[in-house]
Amino acid sequence: MPEVFIDGKRYEYEGDQRLLQFIQDKGMEVPFFCYHPSLSAPANCRQCLVKVGQPVKDRETGEYELDENGDRVIRWFPKLQTSCNTMISDGMVVHTQETDDLVERAQKDNLEFILINHPLDCPICDQAGECPLQIQTYKYGPEGSRFEVKKVHKPKRVKLGPRVILDAERCINCTRCVRFTDEISKTHQLTITSRGDKNYPTTAPGMEFDDAYSLNTVDICPVGALTSADFRFKARVWEMNQTPSIDITGAKGTNIDLWTRDNLVLRVTPRYNEAVNDHWMPDEGREAYRLFNENRVSRPHQKLDNEQIKSSWNNAFATVAEQLENVNKDDILLIGSPHASVEENYILSKFSSLLGYNNPVFTSHIEEGKGDDLLLTDDVAPNANGCRLLGFNEVNSAELGKSVSKAKVVLLLNDNLIDRGVLSKEQIANPFVVCFATNHTETTKLADLVIPITCIAEHAASYVNIDGRIQRSFPAKETKYTNRRLDFEMNEGRLDRYGTNFDNWVTEENKVDCLPLWIVANKLSEEMGLDDFSYSSGREIMEEISSNLAPFDGVNYARMDEESGILVQKEQQTV
Repeated sequence: MPEVFIDGKRYEYEGDQRLLQFIQDKGMEVPFFCYHPSLSAPANCRQCLVKVGQPVKDRETGEYELDENGDRVIRWFPKLQTSCNTMISDGMVVHTQETDDLVERAQKDNLEFILINHPLDCPICDQAGECPLQIQTYKYGPEGSRFEVKKVHKPKRVKLGPRVILDAERCINCTRCVRFTDEISKTHQLTITSRGDKNYPTTAPGMEFDDAYSLNTVDICPVGALTSADFRFKARVWEMNQTPSIDITGAKGTNIDLWTRDNLVLRVTPRYNEAVNDHWMPDEGREAYRLFNENRVSRPHQKLDNEQIKSSWNNAFATVAEQLENVNKDDILLIGSPHASVEENYILSKFSSLLGYNNPVFTSHIEEGKGDDLLLTDDVAPNANGCRLLGFNEVNSAELGKSVSKAKVVLLLNDNLIDRGVLSKEQIANPFVVCFATNHTETTKLADLVIPITCIAEHAASYVNIDGRIQRSFPAKETKYTNRRLDFEMNEGRLDRYGTNFDNWVTEENKVDCLPLWIVANKLSEEMGLDDFSYSSGREIMEEISSNLAPFDGVNYARMDEESGILVQKEQQTV
């Protein structure tokens, strides 16, 4: 097995590996700025310098030459090497800043050079708290600067595109953003202009940075030169709570983090999953935070005299039960949703089965031509494959319209069928329509009763992506009926833990009056006299699904967490 010695410790390795990545994988640290594991390594920043040498072999015997102490004789490279683009070789000896004064001094001097023209205004910089330059300067940089001359000024607050703002003075020319557009999104929209200490990234004259993945450059910018036009200066990173979740704007199942403060989702960033999205996500998925905060259905709404008014929960449950009991079972239509989770669709299916109704149907949500070869897909719903695995009947628009027109009561699970043109207003005019919905839409406006349910940011649930991988979400926001400190699925941020009703970070109005669909189904079951229908969490429902349905055999939340999702469907079902 090939070996490498780092700071006097022996490690074995396999294959071709970059030295910096190997050091990181072993839990050690060497400071860097321009390196990214999914991009090329041009060694721009020169921060990851280390001392590298190779043992000397006798040409005749092939044996290592030894010194008087019996140690291998090392031939050091004449200069320090950038570890990001140095490939490990058998017998290599490496000294980092932890064991070599020259390396430590070189890294400190390099940081002093980088900071010559960089604004030293961390307290007002939007990147503060999550800035590699700030962190590494504290850890490895000089205590002061010897350059006390006027800094070079560059363009500030430049709107590169609809979603990205450039502060050229903060740029250290790591070129991560340029390499992203060259190597990942392949739009080649960014380049470096000017020379020397006046250069910075920009677009071609007259062009804007409207790459569908442009905000990934903000994620990988190590200094706050690129910021999100939508999020900048809205919140400090230490004020927010970070919760893992799944992107619901597409079928890829991109892994994301929801950043919340005071029960509002303020931003969405990608979460690394090598099997799904690597380090990236499309810009469209980031704008989904509005769905979690704005235009939410809060308290049931019932239509009276052709106008929707707020109703009580008890009245809503009694109304649904009354409508279902007053019609023939064959006149009841249940519509599942590719936009809802596996657990929610399963509960709808079980409710239907216990009452003797027909199996729920669903219609997929396809936008032809929207997909690309990266993360965008023609299928814009996160769980169409989940509906298929649950055994739902997939119907097209015409078939669904015909069924709705014939039904007397329709239970619709969170799918904007009017908004996306699957149904017409005339087709849902006659049946009594009950919508279980998260947001107000054209579809809910036409419903006779709207019952608010929790969204993906408010419960733990799972989704089967376009490649057949089931992944799950965690609750990131409280509702009127949940408490972060009592729910073991929820994380607590500093403000969540210490905020009180008397400060600016606890706003009851930000909590939506809604319930998980399984709690709604519990109440409806009680109203209709069903026994043994009681669920308290998505985890419990998934355990039952796993026991009853073959495609989900062996699936549970613990395994999904450990394996970053589980492949439950080997054949791709749609585009």
